[in-house]
Amino acid sequence: MARMYSRKRGKSGSKKPIKKVKPVWLRYGSKETEQLVIKLAKAGKTASEIGIILRDSYGVPSVRIVTKKSIAKIMEDNKLSPNLPEDLLALIKKEIEIMKHIDSNKKDMTAKRGLQLTDSKIRRLVKYYKKTGKMAKDWTYDKKRAKLLIE
Repeated sequence: MARMYSRKRGKSGSKKPIKKVKPVWLRYGSKETEQLVIKLAKAGKTASEIGIILRDSYGVPSVRIVTKKSIAKIMEDNKLSPNLPEDLLALIKKEIEIMKHIDSNKKDMTAKRGLQLTDSKIRRLVKYYKKTGKMAKDWTYDKKRAKLLIE
């Protein structure tokens, strides 16, 4: 099936190993890994940043394999999860950057198209999160207040 906006096909990229068993060489246990996640979350890192730090610095290939919980679930259990989901925040930041670019480059039609696509992605994601109960039903997204959401 084709991609939604790029007219391209395929899902090539790196894949996780099929084996879902804790590696023998891993020196961190379940409790230690959870403590590392909590420490990094208190330092203000997002779930994806925590995963990358644990992989690169601590040698933990997958938190889910070690702890039987995802990083987001560990953060949620310890009341460290952010108000808005991480993917939604990334899209809002992207939209702010595009709006800033359009303010200085009024005739950039490609950027205006990118702004429309990003806005539709945000609205679709908000609709999904409201439907699944991860966000309040009365939450609305406003472009003018988007900068306040990020800070």
